[in-house]
Amino acid sequence: MRFLLYNICIEIMIGEKNMNITSFLKSFYDVTLVYDNQNLNDALATMTKHRYTSIPVINREQKYIGTLTEGDILQFLLKNNDCFSQENLNKYVVADVKRHRDYEPIGVDALMPTLLSKASNENFVPIVDQNDKFIGIVTRKTLLDYFFEHNFMIL
Repeated sequence: MRFLLYNICIEIMIGEKNMNITSFLKSFYDVTLVYDNQNLNDALATMTKHRYTSIPVINREQKYIGTLTEGDILQFLLKNNDCFSQENLNKYVVADVKRHRDYEPIGVDALMPTLLSKASNENFVPIVDQNDKFIGIVTRKTLLDYFFEHNFMIL
């Protein structure tokens, strides 16, 4: 069933003449993210405020570093025998946390099947330009909304 759904999605997108990743891109300027040198208290506050369980991490050069999850932070604090106090969260930065699963970025010029394949396993797909600079994300929700808007249904 998943393979059939995937193939139908590809056919719909290929049928659209100018369909590419930028059609679904949430720009860098609109993405909630954290920096690798940001303290954990601020990172967790950002995630909590937006109700995200995972969030992109970039550096000051706008390079995508990885994806930080609540679970990564929890495991990091437990491993270091620290509790969730502001003091403890302020003494570490995002780069200190071992990430257990990074969402691999794809290039803005990648083909739609690559995007769909990634989005089927991840909440969002990080997108980078030709210089590997982070330019935004495509969310699974955005892709699903597109299909529902175009009366795409499988019963």
